[in-house]
This record gives sequence, structure tokens and C-alpha cells, in this order.
Amino acid sequence: MIGRTVGRYRIDKQLAVGGMGEVYLATDMTLVRQVALKLLPATLSRDSQARARLLSEARAASKLNHPNILTIYAEEEIEGQDFIVMEYVVGQTLKEAIASDRLDTNRVIEIALQVTEGLQAAHRADIVHRDIKPANIIITPEGRAKIMDFGLATSRGGADAAQATAFTGTIAYASPEQIQGRDLDFRTDLWSLGVILYEMLAGRRPFYEEHEAATAYAIVHDVPAPLEEFRSDISVEMRRIVGKCLAKQPVERYQSAADLIADLKRAQKSLEYTTREGTGRLEERRPSIAVLPFANLSADEEQEYFCEGMAEEIITALAQVRGLRVAARASAFAFKKRNEDAREIGRKLSVETLLEGSVRKSGRRLRIAAQLINVADGYHLWSERYDREMEDVFAIQDEIAKSIVRALRVILSEDEQRAIARVPTALVEAYDYYLRGRQFLHQGRRKSFHFARQMFTRAIEIDSGYALAYAGIANCCSLLVHWYGDSADANVNQADRASQKALELAPGEAEVRAARGLALWLMKHNDEAQQEFETAIRLDPEHFEARYFYARACFQQGRFPEAVRLFEEACQVRENYEARFLAAQTYAALGRDADAQAAYQRAFQVVEKHIGLNPDDARAATMGAVSLCRLGEREKGLEWAARALAIDAEDAGVRYNVACLYALEGQTERAVACLEEAIKGGFANMEWLEKDPDLDSLRGDPRFQALLPKA
Repeated sequence: MIGRTVGRYRIDKQLAVGGMGEVYLATDMTLVRQVALKLLPATLSRDSQARARLLSEARAASKLNHPNILTIYAEEEIEGQDFIVMEYVVGQTLKEAIASDRLDTNRVIEIALQVTEGLQAAHRADIVHRDIKPANIIITPEGRAKIMDFGLATSRGGADAAQATAFTGTIAYASPEQIQGRDLDFRTDLWSLGVILYEMLAGRRPFYEEHEAATAYAIVHDVPAPLEEFRSDISVEMRRIVGKCLAKQPVERYQSAADLIADLKRAQKSLEYTTREGTGRLEERRPSIAVLPFANLSADEEQEYFCEGMAEEIITALAQVRGLRVAARASAFAFKKRNEDAREIGRKLSVETLLEGSVRKSGRRLRIAAQLINVADGYHLWSERYDREMEDVFAIQDEIAKSIVRALRVILSEDEQRAIARVPTALVEAYDYYLRGRQFLHQGRRKSFHFARQMFTRAIEIDSGYALAYAGIANCCSLLVHWYGDSADANVNQADRASQKALELAPGEAEVRAARGLALWLMKHNDEAQQEFETAIRLDPEHFEARYFYARACFQQGRFPEAVRLFEEACQVRENYEARFLAAQTYAALGRDADAQAAYQRAFQVVEKHIGLNPDDARAATMGAVSLCRLGEREKGLEWAARALAIDAEDAGVRYNVACLYALEGQTERAVACLEEAIKGGFANMEWLEKDPDLDSLRGDPRFQALLPKA
């Protein structure tokens, strides 16, 4: 072909060759410009299906005029030769760019944004590309990304949509629904882009097998290796974005290119990093807020649960906004009824803003006041008062959350707007009981779990479709078994039934998925539990409990590398003394002594801060005691242990942790006696006891062996 003239085009050189087309650099002698010609190879020149595909590509791409899509000038047929005349772009394919160098995160986001914006234009024209891969993206010397090759594109719902289910293209970038021959829509392109994002960050594809059949199986069934295994500078936000793109079910993926663009822009903005003191870890800079418990101005003191529930619901709504850093409920609620200056509270909670509020409830009338305070100077950024009926409570929460977001100048994606506006039940009486249940659940004691279950049960008697109330029942039953061994069979069965019902009602709720995961874990259905925890994390990357209990499950199975990763991720979501301590303990179980020492140091700092706000937390005191012992401060550790026993000597978990301290100190008699008391008091987690590195000094003692479950 080189040197030939086809119509007004002189072919100068070959640019690329593939099974379905050959691309040449040519000169348009009429307009005196360089163009690219795509021709069918000689072997397909008489193939009607190949010619139809070439025409389809020309027609699809010619509808689009976007800077991130290669421009199609014309489709012509001269002397029986079909070809497309295209824009000629100097540059390299993204495939070549990935192979030649490691891309930094900022460049990855820039490329992903441009490709997504190109896809958004295609999707708005009702075109699904179906073959997004690095070889079909060209990068110009100026850094612009352009999508090429619409040869497999289809119009959603068009005449060619029926053929779209038959798989063609490159297996490695195909979505699960492409491989399974299911109906396709725009979300299949977003999956392929997720594969590219993963490859740009990790330097390898997420599903990489030697044979195509094995790759196809992995795409449908397997979970890719965590990105942090390949590089340490990938933020939680970027990991979340990639994970959401690669959700197996389209309903769990981004629902539009617009939502993905919003998240990528937020990730781009948050690439100003600050190093968290004492850890060397990178944390994204985001506006931060603590929602303090609302003051009860009602005549009835029992309305405290409603005031706490209002604040907690706003915390939950704001936690859905990935552009915000929200202080944990436990930390913020430690300031309940403490008359401290806003600036001092902000300093202790490490936040820039505080939300304070009050509730006056009389019959069905509500008066709610809220104010957003700038910690730096104590001035109000926003305030409002709401005089409404009880039925308007969800609208009030929605308005407060959105007002905070506006005041802090955070951009909401469509997903986040929907999450904030979510109404869990249409019956406010059911919601009232649900809030009572949440208050008891947070107290974290055996009796409070029983009371919480009663309140959640009352909520579903009023609204039998209240998914979160079923999840609450499941969590109460699971935690009674996990922490206290209460009526194990009956509670596990109830947790199973309630979590299944919650899942039927609201499969897209992270809280429901996490509750189901916890129940399945206690039932020893570990693979299913893993799937539910991972789904919860995809649905809500800020969901602490899903990561925390998933990590505990991995620890009990002896999967220590996964456990330590999940504990660390949980701490990035919420600075939590238990997760910090258990991360340190897992490093010790792995024999990573240097990491363990650094982690115990960090754990003690977090425990000490928590104890300062919650001086009656015996469990935290025991973890501080063990951390001190691990750090070589024996006497101080024993003092903290005595302090924990003085606060709550009856708690089985407290007894267990003190036994660990004695074991570390070589006090075998006291350790075994304390373990026996813990087990008598309800400690039932024998799998944990078998794996706990703090008890290693006792393993040869026959009295310790007698405590272990018989094989």
C-alpha cells in the first residue's frame, strides 16, 4: 500500500496492523494535511461482516466531537476498498506508556479523567465502546488522552444491541457481564476503565492469568490483589475508586461516568498530602468536622436517646461524603455535657469545625437548632432553627447535612446526594424505636445488647420492611455470641435469619452487608463472610466495622498479612484504639518485631487519648496495659491493668486482656487463673485464644491446654 494513491489520499507509511484493520499515515492532497487511514486487510476485504464493522465504527465515532475522542473525518469506498479517514495524532498508546515507566498518581488521575470525560460524551450519545483498553488510548506529546477504535461500539437499545452480548474484544479488559454474555450498558466501559486504572497504578492487570479461560474465570469470580501490595503511595480514595469500578455486579459500580468524574476530581484535589505525626503515613487533606451530641431541651429527660440519634444520623450522612473527614461518634460523644471551649474540643478531636445542636421535643412537635462553628476563631459559619412536625425529622437531617457540605465548599457526587437524602423508614414511630436501639447498642455491654435487640424488634413490629432494624437485631445477636458466648446456637440462628431478611430488603446498604458478614463469620462460613465484608467496603469505603470485623475474621483464620492490612485500613477510616492495638498484635504474630514495636507505640498514644476522653473504659485500659508491657514499661503496664480491673473486674474481655499482660510478664499462675475467670465470665472466642501471640508463653502449660477446645 505504501506509495499508492487512493482517491485524494497518498499513503506514506504503515502505523499499525491488527487482525481487523491496518492503519496508515497518509496525505490528504486536497486539504494538504496528514490523516490516518484505517483499511480492512486484504484477507477481509470481501468479508461482509468485517465491512459492516468498519462502517459501524465510522458511524459511531463520527457522532462524537470531543477532545478526548479521535476525530473521524469520513468513511469512503474507492475501487472496492473500504476505509475510514481519521485524525492523525502523534504520540504513544497508553499501553506503551505503562510499559515504559511507572506513572505517578497525579498523572494516573489526569489520564483517567480525560478518558472518562471522553466516555461520558460517548455515553450521552447512547454509545457503549465495549473495547476500552490501553492499546485503544493514545497519549499526545502534550499529555492529552484520546480514545480510539470504536469498532465494537454499540448503541444501547439500537438495532446492533442484540449482537452486543456475543463476546468480542480483549478478554483481560472485559467486564463479567461481557464474558457471561449478559446485556451490556455504559457500566461495562467503566469496568474496563477500572482495569486500566489498576494497571496504571500497579504496573500489572488485576486479573492476569496465563490462559484466556483462566483470565475469564478470574474476572467473574476472583478478587484482585490489593493495590497497596504494589506501591505504598496510593490513597484510600484511589483504592476505593478502583474497587468501585471493579465491582462484579453493575449495580454496585459507578452508575454513570459523571459520578466517576466527580470522585476522580476529588481525589485529584486531595493530592496535597500531610504526614501524620509519628507514623510517616500519608493522609489526604480534607475539611474536617465533629458532630457533638445534641443538647436535650425537652422536659422529658428520656429524650436523650433522640438527641443522640439525631447527631448520630448526621454523622452517618456526612461520613458518606468522601470529601469530608468526620470524627468518630465515640470521640465526639465523649464531650457530652462537658462545658469546654469549642477551640479546645477541636484541638482534642483534631478537627477544623464543630456542629453543635439542641432538640426540644413536645408531643409530635420538634424544635431543632444547629450551628456550625469554626474552631480556629470560634465564629459561626452557619446556623439554622427548624420548627417542624416529627414526620419531618428526615428532611431536617438532610437539610443540616447539605448545609454543612455547602458551608465547607465540598462537591457532592450524585451517589453522595442520594446517600444523604436516604429515608430508612416511612414510619417515624419505628424510627424512634430504632434510635433507642442504637443508643443501647453503642453502650457495648451485655445487658445493653439485650435492650437494643428489644428496641429493634419493636421497630420492625411497626415497620416490617425496616432493613436497618433487622441488621441491628443481627448485630446484637452476633455481638452477644462474639463477646459473651450467650446462648450461642439460638443467637447465631437469630443473627442468620435477621441478617438474611435485611439483605433481602436492602442489598445495597453497607450496614446490612456488614451485619450479614458478621453473622456468616460466626457461623464459620468464612468465604461467604469475606464476600459480604468486601461488598460492604465497596458500597461504603468509610465503613469502619466492615473492615474491623473482616480483619478479626482473618486473624482468627491465621491470615495475618490480610488481617494487618485491614486493621491498618480501618484505622485510616477511623482512628480507633482497638484496631490500632490489634494491628500491633498482628505484626507480632507475623514476627515483624520492628513494625510491632512502632505499632504498639502508636496504639498506646491512641489509647491514652481515648482514656483522656473516656476514663471509665476498662477495655481500653487493658489494651494500654499490654501495649506498655510490649514497649518494656512493665510497672506502668501493671498499674494500668490494676486500673482496668478496678473499673470493671466482671467483664470477661477485661479479664482476658489482663491475662495476656500477665502472660507477657511471665506470671503464669496469675495468667492462667485470670483466663479461667474470663472463660467462666463468658469469654468464648477460643479461636482467638489459640492464635493470640500474647499467650505464647503459656502454650506448653497443661492448664492452658486444658482450656483449649478439644479436637
